[in-house]
Amino acid sequence: MTVADAPDENAAGDGTADPSRGVYGISVVSDLLGTGVQNLRAYERAGLLDPDRTSGGTRRYSPDDVARLRRIQRLLTDGLNLTGIARVLDLEDDVADLRRRLDETRDVEREG
Repeated sequence: MTVADAPDENAAGDGTADPSRGVYGISVVSDLLGTGVQNLRAYERAGLLDPDRTSGGTRRYSPDDVARLRRIQRLLTDGLNLTGIARVLDLEDDVADLRRRLDETRDVEREG
């Protein structure tokens, strides 16, 4: 299964896929990324991501999670440890939030 093969139940209700909804099991993501399930669990323990869980506790990874895991792999390849990666991801999330807020402020100013 690939990200492009996401099941229809991943639809957001408007015909578009919801990239934040968990649809992939840990073994599928492990195969997609070419890494062991133990690494995925370690990244979760380190607080680098928090996949959805079924009512029975089974991890379900979203397309957003897969993209984040690919970013984690690139940072590992660049030589960062998990603590450094956590810091980089936090900063990237902060920058994305600030950009979103800036865009919203600009939109309000244009309307006003």
